[in-house]
Amino acid sequence: MKKVLIFQGGWDGHQPDLVSKRFAALLRQEGFEVEIYDHLDCLADVNYLKTLDLIISCWTMGEIKHEYVQNISQAVGSGVGLAGCHGGMCDAFRQDTEWQFITGGQWVSHPGGDGIEYTVNICKGSHDIVEGIEDFKVKSEHYYLHVDPAIEILATTKFPLVNYYHSANKPIDMPVAWIKYWGNGRVFYTSLGHQDNVFDHAPEAQEMMLRGMLWAAEGKGIAVKQNLTTKRFENNAKMY
Repeated sequence: MKKVLIFQGGWDGHQPDLVSKRFAALLRQEGFEVEIYDHLDCLADVNYLKTLDLIISCWTMGEIKHEYVQNISQAVGSGVGLAGCHGGMCDAFRQDTEWQFITGGQWVSHPGGDGIEYTVNICKGSHDIVEGIEDFKVKSEHYYLHVDPAIEILATTKFPLVNYYHSANKPIDMPVAWIKYWGNGRVFYTSLGHQDNVFDHAPEAQEMMLRGMLWAAEGKGIAVKQNLTTKRFENNAKMY
């Protein structure tokens, strides 16, 4: 049975408890064993983390011991998947740039706040995660992110919809969902999920999240089957 760790907490406005329970229920229906923790000390043992198939972050803002981020880095690098949504992953631990390096992006603004209606444009043919999903509308926070150019983009949204200083620039397609790799591990993120009911109002968002989590969790089995190590990724030079 595949094993999942979800750590939830931080700012309550993102309803980490409800989002965590939703993700846990979805994965249990797929046959996963899921543990939810409401503290970060669950990240203290790197050897334990390496036994997992998937780590899910539902922790907005807050601070984390850098050694815990290093543990996640090593675990994901070995093949463990990492997934998350909205501020629960890409607005967590703002002071830790290694975390941003692993996850592929960082929230910087949501012009207009909550309740902005916008279209999520699927990048058709980009990946099996979005196969068969059509463009859809949501009414939520419209996330503007600084992103890693290495990400593989699965869905986008148009900016600007709300005027602010950024609107002096040309219109852009902002990534909404992406994948990337960290060593042997797979990383999935979607900016949807400001509150738990977003996934009820836009079932396409929940389907994309579920597929993303399942895809990320598959990396561990591949790493084990192919006997992959982290040797080619290791470096003693200062990286952060």
